[in-house]
Amino acid sequence: MVITACGGAATPPPVGSDTATVTWLCQPGMAGDPCLYPRGANSVAADGTTTVIPVTTSPQRSAFDCFYVYPTVTASAPTSNTSATVTPAVEAAAVSQASRFSQVCNVWAPTYRQRTSASLAKGLGNDPTADEISYQSLLTGWKAFLAHDDHGRPVVFIGHSQGAANLIRLLRAQVDDAPALRDRMVSAIILGGNVQVPVGKTVGGTFAHIPVCTKASETGCVIAYSSFSSRPPAKSLFGRPGQGVSLQSDQKSSRGQQVVCTNPAALGQTTTAPLTPFFTVSASSTGDPWVTYPGLYTGSCESTGGATWLQIDSRAGDTRPIVTQTLGPTWGFHLDDVNLALGDLVNDVAAQEAAFSAHHTTG
Repeated sequence: MVITACGGAATPPPVGSDTATVTWLCQPGMAGDPCLYPRGANSVAADGTTTVIPVTTSPQRSAFDCFYVYPTVTASAPTSNTSATVTPAVEAAAVSQASRFSQVCNVWAPTYRQRTSASLAKGLGNDPTADEISYQSLLTGWKAFLAHDDHGRPVVFIGHSQGAANLIRLLRAQVDDAPALRDRMVSAIILGGNVQVPVGKTVGGTFAHIPVCTKASETGCVIAYSSFSSRPPAKSLFGRPGQGVSLQSDQKSSRGQQVVCTNPAALGQTTTAPLTPFFTVSASSTGDPWVTYPGLYTGSCESTGGATWLQIDSRAGDTRPIVTQTLGPTWGFHLDDVNLALGDLVNDVAAQEAAFSAHHTTG
């Protein structure tokens, strides 16, 4: 699938944000916000029949905020870390992964000085200075958001890949041991990031207090998985404790732990469930900018041979386009972790917000 960024350069954010230290990729009220990309979609059935999915009207301002951390999008740079500027590649990531969440929350996304893919070829954790630059720049964005923009609203955290690694670190340092902030956390969607728990447990590995989501109405919990078409190989970066984008502290304590898998289409269940994917379409295409393929994919959480992953299967004999393991079997469907179940993830957040509202006063 082709990811397309929305047009228009970002304008300076409104008064009230920390413009001296933070550049916002997505921010309510910002002109050209990629997280407000149009949501019109075509649903393509197995027989080729296409149905237009109507776009529901979202409130101008939600009672909930989403804090999004994008994955690695830059191949190389003069140094191991990028600048904090908004680029077309960064916008494209926000469009593809975060913009559909604007149906259920105000999406905020600071830029950060992420490591390039060339730098990461050495391995996350093998260049502590570059890792620290990446994380500290994100931390600056979080602190500015918390101090000037959130105004006490409940928060959904969303991160993928390098964004997930930084988000794990942020949650550990800023939220896990802070009861007041944990009480405002609706959920955290951490994909391709190897969240860990002791085998058979729902909390106590990566996080001391934040549990794994076990049902749709649960809040203050984590949705996490890495997607594969079969068991991740022994050298896979994902699905195996202590590897890939796990934090160094997790790598030292991976014995007796497993990587978390929560099926976004059936939270807390072990059954196979149909997934609701959403992909952006080519800029040269006509019509609505999104496409979904009902009934094409199913997902189930599997755990065997020291690995835990979201098993993705496509319908046999189906002629609709399917995703491939672009980066090879050790990566699985990493590039499509979000989009393979994007509709389900948005629905999960909506259900969690409803449950949160039933037990809290939102403002």
